[in-house]
Amino acid sequence: MKKLLYLSIYLVTLASCGDSSDDGTVNTKTGNTDPPVLGNQLPETGYKAPDSYSGYILTWSDEFDGSRLNPDNWNYEIGNIDPFGNIGWGNNELQLYRSGNVSVNDGYLTIEAREESSGSYTSGRINTRDKQEYQYGRIDVRAALPNQRGMWPAIWMLGENHLESGWPICGEIDIMEAFISGPETANQIKSNAFWGNTFPAPNAPSPPYKLSSGDFSDEWHVFSLDWDENTLKFFVDGKQHYELIINAELGAHFRNKFFFIMNVAVGGNPVPSPDASTILPQRMFIDYIRVYQKN
Repeated sequence: MKKLLYLSIYLVTLASCGDSSDDGTVNTKTGNTDPPVLGNQLPETGYKAPDSYSGYILTWSDEFDGSRLNPDNWNYEIGNIDPFGNIGWGNNELQLYRSGNVSVNDGYLTIEAREESSGSYTSGRINTRDKQEYQYGRIDVRAALPNQRGMWPAIWMLGENHLESGWPICGEIDIMEAFISGPETANQIKSNAFWGNTFPAPNAPSPPYKLSSGDFSDEWHVFSLDWDENTLKFFVDGKQHYELIINAELGAHFRNKFFFIMNVAVGGNPVPSPDASTILPQRMFIDYIRVYQKN
């Protein structure tokens, strides 16, 4: 029932609004009265993770209840320049990040990538820096992903010393990211980790994890990380698909607290730009994020 209500609210909002800036002003499109083509929609079925794990307690979660992003948990990241002055967030990404592309409705978080009337792209990016930071544990994120060319959704983590030490010294853990060059690649994700003291950074990407049918927009999937001082283990729907050993070289980068990031980039070094085949808007939906730690 709540999914039908969410979709109804979204359709009414989409029909009544044009492009909006981050300060809430609206730029109404003119000269085109055709109904908009809708991108991916909130799924109604999918995998559900267990509510508990033996030997672990639930330390923190966000179920995205209410009507706005919880400021005790999340920060908005705004613009097209990263904290170190790199345009395109260091990856030649095309989008401008805005708070207006992030919404919470009826128990779900939505991050939406759009093409504006000017032909530019906007999207959303949020993080838990200085608010929710953890060392080790089991992290579950239930999500549904975009499925169109040029989309780069990611659920990932950076070390709490990111601003002080820089990247890649802080370490990076990619619980899930998808490099979508077209609908034919929307059925696969990868997990990854970066470390080291110089750029380009050493990294250890997983082989692609591919669904046997459909794509990651069709249903809910749970992307998980099980992390302790010795290993990073990555899961999709409860099945481990990759493991990285934290050896002496990696130890300095992955044995401290990390914060979470969720975003949908448009274009960038790993993916092609959207083209005429790309249906926008595209969305990443998040049902919940949960952190379990050992008793």
